[in-house]
Amino acid sequence: MNRIIKTEEDYRKALAELEGLIDQDPAPDSAAGEQLQFLKLLIRDYETKQFPEQLPDPIETIKFYMEQRELTPRDLIPFIGSRSKVSEVLSRKRPLTLPMIRALQEGLGLPAKVLIQESAPSGDLDWEVFPIREMIARGWLKGDKKESIRQPKKLLADFFAPFGSMDALALLPRASHHLRSGKEMNRHALLAWACRVYRLASVNSPSTRYKTGTVTSDFIRTIGKLSAAADGPLQARKHLRQAGISLIVESHLSETYLDAAALILGNKNPVIGLTLRHDRLDNFWFSLAHELAHLALHLKGELKATFDDLDVVSQADPREIEADEMAGEALIPKDLWLQSPAHLIPSPEAAFDLAEQLTIHPAIVAGRIRHERRSFRLLGQMTGYGEVRKLFEASPKD
Repeated sequence: MNRIIKTEEDYRKALAELEGLIDQDPAPDSAAGEQLQFLKLLIRDYETKQFPEQLPDPIETIKFYMEQRELTPRDLIPFIGSRSKVSEVLSRKRPLTLPMIRALQEGLGLPAKVLIQESAPSGDLDWEVFPIREMIARGWLKGDKKESIRQPKKLLADFFAPFGSMDALALLPRASHHLRSGKEMNRHALLAWACRVYRLASVNSPSTRYKTGTVTSDFIRTIGKLSAAADGPLQARKHLRQAGISLIVESHLSETYLDAAALILGNKNPVIGLTLRHDRLDNFWFSLAHELAHLALHLKGELKATFDDLDVVSQADPREIEADEMAGEALIPKDLWLQSPAHLIPSPEAAFDLAEQLTIHPAIVAGRIRHERRSFRLLGQMTGYGEVRKLFEASPKD
């Protein structure tokens, strides 16, 4: 065989020819020896493409290492954090975090490329982990408390049905979503919230098909300038809709500590979900800009969703740094910020002056001042507390 292997039949023929040459044990510099080496290269190339390297499961790797070194769960505490955390990691109830992975790599020599993989699930979805009673109380599910105990799987199957099991449940593996969080979040609740947001978006989906590349820094800046209007959040929703993006406001579920998310399920249009956990104008506009930045920069290929607790200062995650920088630059360009008195003087007058210069709401500048100084007692009267949710409640549809 003297051509690239393209099919399974070609592969079998190449293997048979290789075996025949190996039996002959030809000299390396002979014609048969050169053919032997050539076949090895062809076969290796095909196998690399068809059968990529299969890395072992990270939890099984840790357990194997423990067995070989005669380690107990107690020996992992310095690397994972506590006895309970070690137990939860080994039972697959808690994912490995980046600090844990680094500690295990540096302290025990475990390979990072194995540890960063998505661990195999511990089994089928634990339907009882979903906050079913809260979902019933909020009208997301049709049922009662007794029914939630008797048949949780049936209730949730109906809830997820509009998306197809693969689309909805694809948000559970870590590889398909990105999470910014300072606390342990209930990932099942995140999934339920995401599907609720998509259900609301599908009721009145945009007629425009979203085009990749629509969201840029200029696009986000244009959205930000709508903040100057009294009904700016509603205008932003309308503007996004015209670009094929749904903006949905839905309160977060318990144990999620969520501010915002950007979502793409299947081939549907993207959805930005905001919880208004902090019902303030400054939070609304930065959260929206941040998720639009994720949509522009990161929601590509395998990544289907980003979930953000924006109370967390993200100093190590490159995607969060990129989204923060893009959102911040679009709302308040760095050069203008550094030239403005607001950069040095945390006064209402300085905030109003810069807001007027940029044609944005003063709450955005006030939020920037508070964030930069890490002082959330400053300019609280300028952040627009309680001014967002009431707009959406009064105008539930576009």
